[in-house]
Amino acid sequence: MLIQIHPKDPQLRLIHQVVETLKDGGVIVYPTDTIYGLGCDIYNQKAVERICRIKGIDPKKAQFSIVCSDLSHLSTFAKQISTSTFRTLKEYLPGPFTFVLPASKQVPKILQGRKDTIGLRVPDNNITITLIKELGNPVLSTSLPGEDVEEYTDPEVIYENYKSLVDIVINGGIGGTVPSTVLQFQDEEFELIRQGLGEWEG
Repeated sequence: MLIQIHPKDPQLRLIHQVVETLKDGGVIVYPTDTIYGLGCDIYNQKAVERICRIKGIDPKKAQFSIVCSDLSHLSTFAKQISTSTFRTLKEYLPGPFTFVLPASKQVPKILQGRKDTIGLRVPDNNITITLIKELGNPVLSTSLPGEDVEEYTDPEVIYENYKSLVDIVINGGIGGTVPSTVLQFQDEEFELIRQGLGEWEG
C-alpha cells in the first residue's frame, strides 16, 4: 500500500493507519531527513527478521539503528551517558546523524551489534517523529538497498520495487541521496565513522 502523507503537517488519520500496521508486525518504508528507510516496531522480532530477509543479511551481523522521536528514550536504550555526552546529542539532534552508543539491556538482542552497541537516530522529519510518538516507542531503521538513485529516493519507484515485500510505503516526497553522518562514542569522545549529510564540528 502506498500512502501519501503531508511532510509538514502529517494527517493523524493516516499516521494511525501506519501505527496499526506496525503494531501488527508490519514492515514499512518511511522518509527521514536523509534517505528513505526500511523499518518496523523494534519490539517485534518477526518483523525485524523479515527486514533481514528483505535485505539478505544475517540478523546477528546486521547494524540497525533505533529511530526515536526525541532524546527521552536515550536512558532506556543507551548506557554510560554522561552529562557532556547528552549535551552533544542534544546539540545535533534532531538532525542527519547516527550516534553509535553502548547498548543497555533494554535493547532487544536482535538489534544489538556485535559490540553491544546501538545506533541512535532522531531524524528532523515531521512524518517520522509523529509516527513514533503515536506508536509510543522507537522504530528500527535500516537503509534501502538500490543501485539507481530513484530506487531509494522516489517513493513511487520504491513502492513498485517493494510492494510485494513490505506492507506500507509512505510517500513523503522525494527523499535525499546522502545518508546520515555516523559517530561512534568511545572513551567520552566521538569518532567519525562515516561522513554523511550532517556536518560534524566535534
